[in-house]
Amino acid sequence: MTSTKDAGRTVDHPSGDGRVRVDGGRPWPITLDNWQDAPFSRWAFAHAEEIVPTATVRRAGPAAPRETVPETAGDAALGRLPVPFGGTEVPLDDFLAASFADAFVVSDRSGVRYESYRGVMDRRRRHLLMSVSKSLCGLLVGQLAGEGLLDPAEPAAAYVPELAGSAFGTATLQQVLDMTVAVEYSEDYHDPASHVQQQDRLAGWRPRLAGDPDNAFELLASLRASGRHGERFQYCSAATDVLAWVAERVTGTRYADLLSRRLWQHLPVADDAQITVDPAGFAFANGGMSTTARDLGAVGRLVLDHGLVGDRRVVPAGWLAATTSGGDHQAARGTVFQGIHPRGSYRNHWWVTGDDHGSVYATGIYGQFLWIDPTADVVVVKFSSLPVATTADWSRAHARVFRRICESL
Repeated sequence: MTSTKDAGRTVDHPSGDGRVRVDGGRPWPITLDNWQDAPFSRWAFAHAEEIVPTATVRRAGPAAPRETVPETAGDAALGRLPVPFGGTEVPLDDFLAASFADAFVVSDRSGVRYESYRGVMDRRRRHLLMSVSKSLCGLLVGQLAGEGLLDPAEPAAAYVPELAGSAFGTATLQQVLDMTVAVEYSEDYHDPASHVQQQDRLAGWRPRLAGDPDNAFELLASLRASGRHGERFQYCSAATDVLAWVAERVTGTRYADLLSRRLWQHLPVADDAQITVDPAGFAFANGGMSTTARDLGAVGRLVLDHGLVGDRRVVPAGWLAATTSGGDHQAARGTVFQGIHPRGSYRNHWWVTGDDHGSVYATGIYGQFLWIDPTADVVVVKFSSLPVATTADWSRAHARVFRRICESL
């Protein structure tokens, strides 16, 4: 298949959506209306900073020197590992091609075991994390709670009075973290009338429409309760932005700088991360982070090492123990998630499978994954540009493949 790196001509694209004009390595024309859609997304997810305003989440010191990077490295046998897919078994590399993988990294305590890059990606290029960003917010909130700067048992309005009349005003921060806030909110990624698309527009990810609120703060404060909090799991991207607002308020520091000072500068990462910001500079905490695949793997290693980097404490061990032990699985009964992970739950902005390996993960639409297996001591990172936001079949397929990889190691 011809790569979209080919400049100045029309090339085939692996999305199957026909042919697309490529100029200077960039598919054309990319707009705010189409950049999240195939075939444009494969380029756009790796170049978010060229489409949407971003802030830098800085590492400690300058970026590491760039090196010549092969498209595939590590144990080649792992690329041939038979994995379950489509009712049969196929080599892992075939699954990666079929699932629109942009970057794929498997690591254990000894280091990277296998990595593969496709499309425009390489080892040092950042890729949009989508809702994997939420789980990083969960780690940050854990730090703030550990230092006594906020109490998860307190309502969000105790820290941000502007939320007093909203659904989040009477919800505790723990309920916000566990997505058990009963709120009138639509997470339909394909409906322009949904709240999640409205958040996209306010964040600068889509063109604004008449009647949109002036800013993200106004939207968050306008969301109304739909019932009793704490009883049912309801996935809601607005919850993460509420947590970011609380974090900014209790520290007096903008969210991008908090991520840098409290997380990224303490990890063994090679590159700065980025996060998209709205016109007022408020970070799109629920989905706007971009990192390299290897650097995201360092977050997985932090979780496996109970919040330690070497002998330095970064996230409270108790917070991670509570996270990985899971939340109220009854709250998630009847969900698509529990159809895949029958003992699953959601805790502190992380998905907890309840499987016999204690696996937890972070995930984002269009196929972004950070999978952590404590029993195998393995971290799997996958960046993708799937042509659909999310389906149960794709979620199930990825879980099965990740589990097979971890068992093989």
